[in-house]
Amino acid sequence: MIDPSRLRIFLSVMASGSMSAAASHLGMTSSAVSQHMSALQKETGLTLFERRGRGIEPTAAAHTLARESEGLLAEVRRVDSVVDELRDGTKGSLSIGYFSSAGSAWMPRLARQLLTEMPDLTLQLVLTEAFAPGDGPPVDIDIVPDDPASSIRPGHHVTPLVTDPFVALLPVDHSLARRRRVAMAELADETWISNDIAAGVTHSILLRACRAAGFTPRFAIEAQDHYSAIAFVAAGVGITVVTDLASRGIARSVRRVHLTEPSPVRDIVVLTSPTGQANPAARRAVQILTEVAASSGRSRRPRPARADRLT
Repeated sequence: MIDPSRLRIFLSVMASGSMSAAASHLGMTSSAVSQHMSALQKETGLTLFERRGRGIEPTAAAHTLARESEGLLAEVRRVDSVVDELRDGTKGSLSIGYFSSAGSAWMPRLARQLLTEMPDLTLQLVLTEAFAPGDGPPVDIDIVPDDPASSIRPGHHVTPLVTDPFVALLPVDHSLARRRRVAMAELADETWISNDIAAGVTHSILLRACRAAGFTPRFAIEAQDHYSAIAFVAAGVGITVVTDLASRGIARSVRRVHLTEPSPVRDIVVLTSPTGQANPAARRAVQILTEVAASSGRSRRPRPARADRLT
């Protein structure tokens, strides 16, 4: 077993650039840091540092170990915190993962109500959509689009929140902007602006809807967030298709139009980890999220089917 405290010293050496600098940052002696690094190399059987002149240079193995250690130490810190709180009979922290449109629409109300009810609670909010499935930091609850590839996690409890339909956003002077509804096929020849990380489930649902309508969209601009994409639409560059949740608060120069034939939707769920299930703050957060999502306006009540539905 690798000693976690030794890994922390190792990461300090990697970040500091030398053992003496790490020793200064950690309040240790240089010889103590050196001894820990020698012990770590023996424990792992790896050569982690090589001499370069009067200094050291990390090996490729050291860089790989450093990348893998970050997540491990974050989990160790989280477990240490849980142990402390269980020993004290309290649970004073809660980590919540979310994606950007859910963050702006729901998280402020959630945070306000939670902190009103639990003023000593510490909230850690993590934008988990920025990570590939399985690579994000561990969180007590995670708000995600429902997708078999990412939302089925061992031991996690799944709570449906809402069904979120897609809408087209058009410049105000667009020929279709006065319509309430438009068939997907009518957008086939438009200049499209992407608004989601290409590997994301939301982007995949949109592409499936386009294929069902008989075309593949031509993305002239690949913006990886809906805020930028909406700004391009407002400037008259092209159109974008976003979910209802992401279309809140658009500028007057942008028109929002419902989609038909098909009408793509995504289901949004909240995943509660095994640790979160034992956390009263997590349970209360899920209750509040369910209430906030249900009252958030145009999105529909959740349905049991998975997110890749086209209606």
